[in-house]
Amino acid sequence: MMNLRPYQTQARDAVIAEWDKGHRKTLLVLPTGTGKTVVFSSILGQRVSRGGKALVLAHRGELLTQAADKLLAVTGLSCGLEKAESSCLNGEEQIAVGSVQTLAQESRLRQFPRNYFTDIVVDEAHHCLSDSYQRVLEHFPDANVLGVTATPDRGDRKDLGQYFDSLAFEYSMEDAIRDKYLCPVKAQMIPLELDISKVQITNGDFSTGQIGSFLEPYLQQIAKEMAHYCKDRKTVVFLPLVHISQRFRDILEDDGFRAAEVNGNSTDRAQILADFENGKYDVLCNSMLLTEGWDCPSVDCVVVLRPTKVRSLYQQMVGRGMRLHPGKDHLLLLDFLWMTERHDLCRPSCLISKDADIAKRIDAQIKDADDSVDLVDAEDEAERNVLQEREETLARELEEMRLRTRRLVDPLQYAVSIAAEDLVGYVPTFAWEMAPPSEKQLAFLEQRGIYSASVENMGKASLLIGRLMRRQKMGLATPKQIRCLERYGFRQVGTWKFEEAGKMISRLAANSWRLPRGLIPNKYKP
Repeated sequence: MMNLRPYQTQARDAVIAEWDKGHRKTLLVLPTGTGKTVVFSSILGQRVSRGGKALVLAHRGELLTQAADKLLAVTGLSCGLEKAESSCLNGEEQIAVGSVQTLAQESRLRQFPRNYFTDIVVDEAHHCLSDSYQRVLEHFPDANVLGVTATPDRGDRKDLGQYFDSLAFEYSMEDAIRDKYLCPVKAQMIPLELDISKVQITNGDFSTGQIGSFLEPYLQQIAKEMAHYCKDRKTVVFLPLVHISQRFRDILEDDGFRAAEVNGNSTDRAQILADFENGKYDVLCNSMLLTEGWDCPSVDCVVVLRPTKVRSLYQQMVGRGMRLHPGKDHLLLLDFLWMTERHDLCRPSCLISKDADIAKRIDAQIKDADDSVDLVDAEDEAERNVLQEREETLARELEEMRLRTRRLVDPLQYAVSIAAEDLVGYVPTFAWEMAPPSEKQLAFLEQRGIYSASVENMGKASLLIGRLMRRQKMGLATPKQIRCLERYGFRQVGTWKFEEAGKMISRLAANSWRLPRGLIPNKYKP
């Protein structure tokens, strides 16, 4: 049996708690490389131990194989298979892995009683809104459903919120890097201008056909740049079209690389992937085939030559190189000067920041640097600068808020003080989040020093309460301490420890609530 990491245990318990509360359709968000298959395997192991019967639903054979192998490793249970000629119907296995293409066939689906499965996992949940997935899910109306996906962008969340009742647990890519479960990412800007300003948008993203046409003239130059940065690295290149991928492989080979290419029609795909992993090739080109269901932890360089405005897709591409591996201290991500009028083009910053101001500063750091830039370090610096600017911009508004209520701290002021970008830019997704806050929530917030009249909905109240309780557990300054000290001009009090804030308040009280001589509050750091 496999020991779970702390966040994996939290994720498992959170999903089961959501189901127990009656939220039968819940989401689990884990970035690529953090073990989503391990988590849902552990969940299903618990569920079937209670007498249930579970299904893992996926759209590709590789994902089904991965799920079956991991379920065996985590739970010790073998799986039935619902795919092509194989059927799990009336088998002894308590867990089945199933191809959505097979199960969605009416002749296949109607053979199953509507209560046959008690729990269903949808791997790569962003696919679940398609007709084929919905046909299968609607056939089992009373089953608990878990959707598993990498961190989605706001558009994905809104769409998924139409089907799922709740978000059970989310673990960010930034947290995984800081906790050392994913390797650090260093982004290197290549000063090569690739003009895609005239590329049309199809199905919500840049047209792959047009991207290929615009990209083709630059392939020789890109290969020469890669020769400078990638010679001693194991590199995966993502391209928009098969023939572009094949041509780029040929160009790389001419430039001295040991390059290979795989696509959906490659009959020797498994052998090529094995040869790449074993070191026969040092560059692997593909036209978006390897975004799901493929792992090669030794990859330490990713080149994205398929620009996208879909954050989850960008993260899937980069995530192929973020797994830990002996001797690998970081992933090198090569970025290019994509010339476009669109502001939603995914760039390296979107991997770790959802705040537009912070992301813009991270990308500027990468562009202006002569060497590769560590994304987490860049975010820390950008966050400090943006926080300072926001404090200054909001100073007059906050002063007005203080005059309005000296007893409580406004939620916006509190969010800025503790550098909580999720609170500053919070937008409700699920129906329950949009409902008015409950009296119990409002009373709790008032008791803790939050001006509850500015809390617009239940989702924001829940987020604030969770943050307050987590900060209390971590021993950080309370809203009342923040309000008190910011009135004297102290900065970023939200980052202070409870004891540090308490000592300063005691010091002020002992000095008749005047600033001690020589103390400059806006420069003071505990």
